[in-house]
Amino acid sequence: MKTLSHESDRQATAKRRRAERVAVSADVRIWPILVKILLLGLFDAFGVYCLLIVAGKRYWVAFGVMLIVGILINWVYWRRGGLAAKYLTPGLIFLIIFQISAILYSGYIAFTNYGTGHNGTKEQAISSLMQSSLTKVPDSDTYNVAILQCGGTLNFLVTASDGTVQIGSNGVPLHDATNVTMDSTGKAVSVDGCSALSFNDILNRQDEILNINVPISDDLENGELRTSDGQTAYVFKSTLEYDEKTDTMTDTQTGVKYRDTGNGAFVSSRGEELNPGWRVNVGLANFKRVFASRDMTGPFLRVLVWTVVFSVVSVVSTFILGLFLAITFNDSRMKGRKIYRSILILPYAFPSFLSALVWAGLLNEKFGFINQVLLGGADIPWLQSPTLAKVAVLVVNLWLGFPYMFLVCMGALQSIPEELSESAKLDGASAWEIFRFIKFPLLLVSVSPLLISTFAMNFNNFNLIYMLTAGGPTDTSTGMNIGSTDILISMVYKIAFAGSDRDYGLASAFAILIFFIVASVSAIGFRTSKSLEELN
Repeated sequence: MKTLSHESDRQATAKRRRAERVAVSADVRIWPILVKILLLGLFDAFGVYCLLIVAGKRYWVAFGVMLIVGILINWVYWRRGGLAAKYLTPGLIFLIIFQISAILYSGYIAFTNYGTGHNGTKEQAISSLMQSSLTKVPDSDTYNVAILQCGGTLNFLVTASDGTVQIGSNGVPLHDATNVTMDSTGKAVSVDGCSALSFNDILNRQDEILNINVPISDDLENGELRTSDGQTAYVFKSTLEYDEKTDTMTDTQTGVKYRDTGNGAFVSSRGEELNPGWRVNVGLANFKRVFASRDMTGPFLRVLVWTVVFSVVSVVSTFILGLFLAITFNDSRMKGRKIYRSILILPYAFPSFLSALVWAGLLNEKFGFINQVLLGGADIPWLQSPTLAKVAVLVVNLWLGFPYMFLVCMGALQSIPEELSESAKLDGASAWEIFRFIKFPLLLVSVSPLLISTFAMNFNNFNLIYMLTAGGPTDTSTGMNIGSTDILISMVYKIAFAGSDRDYGLASAFAILIFFIVASVSAIGFRTSKSLEELN
């Protein structure tokens, strides 16, 4: 009987489970499915569009990676189960797009000569060199020109001396024109589908018209047509000739030959370099410049030392002041604590870049409030003296940073049980001993990770340096564009974006070094905080 009863229970359980599965399968909502189909359809359409672009440029590695990622995403959302993966996938996608891809691209640029004069490909550099060396042919024929607007492109409608009518645009060689309208003098003035520019239009768009170079044929050595008045054009030829077989560029006026030396530029035997060049891989050359070049190693080490000092002093000073105020306002005997706390967090409530601009005005040597009002008209060069500028940066950063530490320490102190202090008092411990041996170790366990993140933030505190001093005053002892208060991140910004000579490859190499420095300090800090937890 027991066996039959057990068998019937088993069958009943199986039937119930089948019924539950049927019920779950039947309870299908149509709107979530439609939304999923729509979103995945849009994603797949965009993915196919990107794949076609990448395939057209023959970036096969990127093509393979994008194809695999697209298949995985569709698999994640179309399969049953895997709810956690469905929630994590969007975050991973944005992480890859906005973080990992940027890091990988910066790493790639660090091993190239990408920068001013080395922005494009070799073909683009050759074309640019040929264009920049164009000079008018002395015995050039005169071509009658009408300027036509065809779609969004300006075209030359050219009438040669033999009556031949051709049309071409910037970079597009002349070719025979059809359906041409002629004026009474035999000059072509328009073609079907295009509109001729009036004299006033030519005057208003003169700069644009002057930059048009229309090749006479597919062979650039035959010259290009240019116009200065929008009415007549002349043949211009480049003084440089490129020989594809020998991969050399020859100056026809001087006879000097420039060769591709593998460094991304044509260089003569005397070391003269044609500009622009092109982007090439240079291996570890950018890193060697940082550590092997005397002109760069010295300034780099000075900036590195100041960056470390600035970060450490900022963290220590803001922590000490924030902790002192947290202990003070954590005392229940103080009246009006809420009002004082609200006032103290005001520097943290305002955007840091605006506060830095305000402080720059307050510290102005001639018109600043501090010199003119507080110091009775003194001329103290707060932002012009290298030493005072560093002091000013540290003081302003203290003013900006202590409210955060105050809030953190306040919360950490309030989380420590009062029973520990009461027990210590019963054992005869003083207030200082309670703080030193009980509260402070427990406080460090809580705030150590925040101190590490604050160090990393100050290590890259670009806003304060740029808005307050712009890295100045300028360090005249070096040929680099750096100042006495520049930290590594502001120095990288100047190398990459300031001045006429921009070196993105070198800036990326510095960025990688900054990453490893901050990562090393953070690793050491986290290991120390873990030791504090074990000790606690």
